Amino acid sequence: MAEKQVKVAGFDPVWSRIRDEAREIVDREPILGGLVHSGILHHNNLERSLSYRMSLKLASGEMTDQILREIVDEAYQADPSLGQSARADIVAVFERDPACHRFIQPLLFFKGFQGVQAYRVAHWLWLNGRKELAYFLQMRVSEAFGIDIHPNAQIGQGIMIDHAHSIVIGETAVVGDNVSMLHSVTLGGTGKADGDRHPKIENGVLIGAGAKVLGNITVGYCTRIAAGSVVLETVPPCKTVAGVPAKIVGEAGCAQPSVMMNQLIGDAD
Repeated sequence: MAEKQVKVAGFDPVWSRIRDEAREIVDREPILGGLVHSGILHHNNLERSLSYRMSLKLASGEMTDQILREIVDEAYQADPSLGQSARADIVAVFERDPACHRFIQPLLFFKGFQGVQAYRVAHWLWLNGRKELAYFLQMRVSEAFGIDIHPNAQIGQGIMIDHAHSIVIGETAVVGDNVSMLHSVTLGGTGKADGDRHPKIENGVLIGAGAKVLGNITVGYCTRIAAGSVVLETVPPCKTVAGVPAKIVGEAGCAQPSVMMNQLIGDAD
């Protein structure tokens, strides 16, 4: 299969490419024209499109999509880094997920990407003292996407969460840039103690499906955590860990495990 290429088009290459892909979808599958026009082509930038899409997904009988859209628009206008992170996340998903063939797919269809963008808005609300509203968004993200990320958690950009079902990230967790994780990952505590109690995941880490990282420990940069592992102790950078409890079983196997997405332990030596 030919290697996927990121084409630069216009001042905002990510949004320009999404709009081009949207027009192709309308031509190829007219029955989706309403969805594509209302969700993408009707808007003049990615932030407005995200706001529209997010508000529809998270609306409920308790809060309308119109009110939610006003909240999300406010966040994007106040903090341009939210939109920058969304663009980095789209590129990350495209580059790392073999099921993603277009930039438009995460925006329209992938709940991992959508859940992370909603978390980013909730985090902005939390930092601005609007904690009850942040908790409301956390609840709706959990109900709508099956992803539970505390709004106080700190998550970098270039994040790829594949499938995303049953992701749990606790209140004091920190996730660096360019991290990839698969479904059923938990970044949790080890008991009922308060304070700083959740993992710190450094840049470039790959976390396999079903892995649990528990406690106020650090997973060093560019480390791989094998699927199903339970990590209870700090891990040095550039290692592969596996097992219950997890042990170091080799080197990371490459310079960028979160980008290469190689989860075969035998390749770690």
